[in-house]
Amino acid sequence: MSAVVGLVLALSDPAVASTASRAGHPATLPSWRFVHTATSNTLIAVDVVDRSTVWAAGGGFQSVVGGAVVRTVDGGRSWQDVTPPGGTVDAFRDVEALDRDHALVLALSDETAGVPARIYRTADGGASWQQVFRAADPRTFFDCMAFFDRRHGLAVGDAVGTRFPLLETVDGGRSWHPAPTAGLPDTFPDEGALATGTCLVTKGRHDAWFGTTGVSGSGHNPQVFHTRNGGRTWTVTTTPIPGTTGNIASLSFRSPEDGLTVGGNFNASENIDLGAVARTSDGGASWSPGGTPAGFRNGVSWIPDLRDTAITVGPDGSDVTADGGRTWSRFDRSLLLGINCARHAGCWAVGENGRAARLAIPRP
Repeated sequence: MSAVVGLVLALSDPAVASTASRAGHPATLPSWRFVHTATSNTLIAVDVVDRSTVWAAGGGFQSVVGGAVVRTVDGGRSWQDVTPPGGTVDAFRDVEALDRDHALVLALSDETAGVPARIYRTADGGASWQQVFRAADPRTFFDCMAFFDRRHGLAVGDAVGTRFPLLETVDGGRSWHPAPTAGLPDTFPDEGALATGTCLVTKGRHDAWFGTTGVSGSGHNPQVFHTRNGGRTWTVTTTPIPGTTGNIASLSFRSPEDGLTVGGNFNASENIDLGAVARTSDGGASWSPGGTPAGFRNGVSWIPDLRDTAITVGPDGSDVTADGGRTWSRFDRSLLLGINCARHAGCWAVGENGRAARLAIPRP
């Protein structure tokens, strides 16, 4: 029996997974193989290019100052610190890699310090960077970027009033301009998004989605915005994630129809750690509750080479599903905040102290 078939069979049967977990048989569940990167700062976003090349970025998690961008081109055996000049004090929350040499990183704004959001681009593997976008107002908070292809991409920020600001690029990130928002529905006043690197995702050359936070005291649940035409027009759908206790942190789509959102509510100082999942099979036109992971989850990714299987990560551990998000099993308790899987290239996650981890699928 192949490793892929064995994992799917084991995890598709909750009784088997539960029994195996209690019995302590790791062969029925995946595991992480941890490596140290070229930084000790917290990493939050990761982008897998291929088996050899992985980019990651982070900083500014739980009041820990220190930004970093790192890269490996040998499958994680060695890493280089390729942080943009001056970026060690930034909070990088997204990295979008086009290949081993071309990548973009998003630095969050700092309204208190008067520092606006910025996007940097490299064409030489991080040896040099060019600032390709700088927000005019430090109060404009951009959260995530995503690309449809090597040339066309979008970035989204927290709502200003009742409208989310959007940026677009048509030249591979060399320049960014405000995207038309006439086709973007209004939202609740000052609704936001969580800057996780995967609050905005794409699938194919035309479909994109971004998720929102619940609005405290409003009773409004988090929403998902969806475009089918590259950002010209959008629809919005309310999710079943409770707005009083949950936010959407991350989305992942394995096709233009089948998607997952994860999130919940996490506040370490108040001992709050609630996980939430929502599922769609119609491209986000409707959402249904998924199974509940062991806690708040900051990132989610389908495993492209395994049907119905996805991994989600967060401050208190990682969970796996093999039934499309209906049930979840925690298989690790390490703090990991970002995850990305690529076809034929595996899955990588990143987290505290500059750690990166590659997913190992055991043989039965």
